[in-house]
Amino acid sequence: MGITTIILWFSLIFNIFLAFAIVFLERKSATSTWAWLMVLLFIPVAGFIIYLIFGRKLSGKKLFIWDNKSRLGVQKAVQIQLELLEQGNFPIPKSLQKYQDLFYLHLRNDDAILTQGNEVEIFTDGKKKFDALIADLEQAKDHIHLIYYIVRNDALGQRIADTLIRKAREGVKVRFLYDDMGSRRLKRKYINRLKDAGVEVESFFPPLIPKVNLKINYRNHRKLAIIDGKIGYIGGFNIGDEYLGQSKKFGYWRDTHLRIVGESVRNMQTRYILDWNQASRNDIVYEDRYYQADPKGNVGIQIVSSGPDSEWEQIKNGYIKMIMEAKEFIYIQTPYFIPDDSLADALRIAVLSGVDVRIMIPNKPDHPFVYWATYSYIGELLKAGAKVYIYNNGFLHAKTIVVDGEIASVGTANIDVRSFRLNFEVNAFLYSEKVANRLVYAYHQDIRNASPLTLEAYIKRSLWIRFKESISRLISPIL
Repeated sequence: MGITTIILWFSLIFNIFLAFAIVFLERKSATSTWAWLMVLLFIPVAGFIIYLIFGRKLSGKKLFIWDNKSRLGVQKAVQIQLELLEQGNFPIPKSLQKYQDLFYLHLRNDDAILTQGNEVEIFTDGKKKFDALIADLEQAKDHIHLIYYIVRNDALGQRIADTLIRKAREGVKVRFLYDDMGSRRLKRKYINRLKDAGVEVESFFPPLIPKVNLKINYRNHRKLAIIDGKIGYIGGFNIGDEYLGQSKKFGYWRDTHLRIVGESVRNMQTRYILDWNQASRNDIVYEDRYYQADPKGNVGIQIVSSGPDSEWEQIKNGYIKMIMEAKEFIYIQTPYFIPDDSLADALRIAVLSGVDVRIMIPNKPDHPFVYWATYSYIGELLKAGAKVYIYNNGFLHAKTIVVDGEIASVGTANIDVRSFRLNFEVNAFLYSEKVANRLVYAYHQDIRNASPLTLEAYIKRSLWIRFKESISRLISPIL
């Protein structure tokens, strides 16, 4: 028996063993299991390496542990709100009482306390968002907490760094957390410059061996900024010139970000501290200074997190519940549309029930396979009667859902399997007609820069596009 034959037999046996592990031990979803089995079948040796990097489940060990959490009264506040909801005595405006089930869902499954004393400012333009953020950073007196998935060493990245360095030298406590994979091009010189000025810098899931990260598939996709425990930012913009519309490839960058002042900043702070303490040996311990937010305004908000360490897919479940509540319309903006069966069915049922479902996606890909998988799923909803718009004025990166002009969600989670099961995400679920209608207005403004994708046009797509859709859809559960 030759060496080649031995290697082939060994590869076959090893692939069978790995397939057995995927099916019976890791308990992946059926669609994900079939996708990985195809990879192992068609790419016997390389498929194993790909699986080691992208396919392994995250350890069941609890990642986010904060011993001082009980001091914040989180559990007590959650229990009180749950009891009030169960008794029908929760103090909310009459117009929003029909959404008590949604409040309850997030309270029970994510300890997402509902706060009603908030003011919200919406940003859809990167220049305005970062001008506002930097102005708030400049006014910081006590601390600055930032976490971003992508940080670039470009003009905007340097502008942010200069501001953080200046504030650190003034005596403000500055902490900067970034995702190691998302910011893989960030130079050590940039990080050292921050550290030399007194900024505490950490990366999420860094590799044990440089450039070899076996947790590449599990990334912290959250974007949060908390200033003095009073002001919070949450949404889709990362730190880089492309988010200011300065990329030749993408052009104008259309995203959605929120500036929040009020009680909900406390919950954003808790999320940040949990993330920081996972990444750093220098834990943040509870101090009153981090929780200075007072009630301001009347917008209801729940800050909801999800990730591969969670038993439930909290943000996805929130999306489905919102869709189920819709009576008039559902407006969705997402750069990637790869829903699992549960969310796809919810949208299809909504359309067939007479709800005006509109989905807006970009006209250009930043990830080709994801883009063509998106078109595949979009086609199914077109057949059901949904309205689809292709955004033409640059790149659409917003992650927003608005239902009936009463509730909305804005955050970091896309409508795809990666956001639901693999990435660590955070969204603000908003209960306010005023805020929801501002998002509706922005949506209608975007329609002016979009073209409708009709069922007739979709059916006439070329065989080459159909082929790309089919291949991309087959591997979509592992994209």
